[in-house]
Amino acid sequence: MRPLALPVQRAREIAEKDALARTTRLPLGRWLAVLLLIASCAMPASVLAQARESFLQPMGPVSQEQSAHLLRVIGMAMIVILPVLIGVPLILWRYRYAGAKGRYEPRWEFSKPLEFALWGVPMLVVAMLAGWLWHSTQKLDPYASMGPDPLRVQAIGLDWKWVFIYPDQGIATVNELALPVGRPIEMTLTTDTVMQSLLIAPLTGQIYAMPGMRTKLNFSAVRPGVAEGENTQFNGNGFGRQKFTVRALGGNDFTAWTKRSRDVPLNEATYATLRRRSVLAQARRELGLGGSAQPITMALEGQDVFDKIIAKYHRDGKALTARWGGTGMPQDSGSHYGSSKESGQ
Repeated sequence: MRPLALPVQRAREIAEKDALARTTRLPLGRWLAVLLLIASCAMPASVLAQARESFLQPMGPVSQEQSAHLLRVIGMAMIVILPVLIGVPLILWRYRYAGAKGRYEPRWEFSKPLEFALWGVPMLVVAMLAGWLWHSTQKLDPYASMGPDPLRVQAIGLDWKWVFIYPDQGIATVNELALPVGRPIEMTLTTDTVMQSLLIAPLTGQIYAMPGMRTKLNFSAVRPGVAEGENTQFNGNGFGRQKFTVRALGGNDFTAWTKRSRDVPLNEATYATLRRRSVLAQARRELGLGGSAQPITMALEGQDVFDKIIAKYHRDGKALTARWGGTGMPQDSGSHYGSSKESGQ
């Protein structure tokens, strides 16, 4: 009997180890919570800040409608997904793990209630989603005004920066868009280079702009805050840094913002410098403002700068073709892109 003692003792040791492991094992949900906590701690603050800059934290009625539409879609999708997630385990338990308690019907081949459920529910879901999508599309028409007395803003997409012109205030900015809270915004867009796409996720949806053409975008801000806008259409080496700051300001703060000092005038010479392929820091350096990444504030010389940029791409604007930076491929900046000094936008 001595040879059997070792296997029995070994079996007891294994059983004790298994029992200890079961008592110290965390449930799956707790493991997931721990992993999420570790991941959030390891995530840079900049990444967490970007995660908050979305239409899920809306700053205006357009993004509010987008957020509500997403929640409606998720809720309708759950009507199809939840029965699958619940039904599959129940079927496995009833017909396999519970000792095969279900009735054995080898000649079963059709069930009218089941067919109606399998086909009718998805068709109803698709019809409701289509109706909601049509309603939201009509409601969020970017060309429809958001109300009376809108603030006019003209946006020009360049490589790799944005120029915003406020014709009624006589001011222009580079990579900064300020908006008064509660007042409708009527933005007219174009580009003076390749096609671009503007997106301000917490405020409005994505919209394209092309050279020689006008695109309209109407939106508004309902609360003060700071967001980030960007170009989502790839356009070269500086694409990842073509971002701009959006500030939603109260009425008095916006008035003070429009009256702040200007760095340089916006005229044909300075615009030709801005049109070069450069990021913000390079453009500041070439305008004699230093190499930081602070937005540029410019005094607007003439109310028709935006119209001239568009007109030079049309026959009736042939006299402007060689002016305002021309219509060809923008020249590269005089300073080298990507130098260690240009760590900003």
